[in-house]
Amino acid sequence: MYGFYICIMFQTIKNIVKNKYIIATVVFVVFMIFGDKNNIVEQYNLHKQYTKVKTEHNYYIEQIAKAKKDYNELFSNDKNLEKFAREKYLMKRDNEDVFVIVKKETLSKDEILPQALDSSDEE
Repeated sequence: MYGFYICIMFQTIKNIVKNKYIIATVVFVVFMIFGDKNNIVEQYNLHKQYTKVKTEHNYYIEQIAKAKKDYNELFSNDKNLEKFAREKYLMKRDNEDVFVIVKKETLSKDEILPQALDSSDEE
């Protein structure tokens, strides 16, 4: 009973394999997926790269808008310009002294221990 179904299935597969149009279509599809220089893997990589560049583009557009806003705000009046010069470039007036206080970064216990060992070896 099962032999009959196997025989019919074998005949169907044999007819499909003999059909030159199906063979040509399968070969074409396999070539387009794996063999062509614009294959699916390459298209996927290009799409990832495009998405990354588009994200960077949007980031830089936002940064340009922010820089233009800061520029317009900075040069709109003299007080903003003076504040910017004092904060960023440590500029001062002739009758002033400016003291810059820099905080040291706190070291973790792991960073302190090797330094202590190094100093004990030198003695």
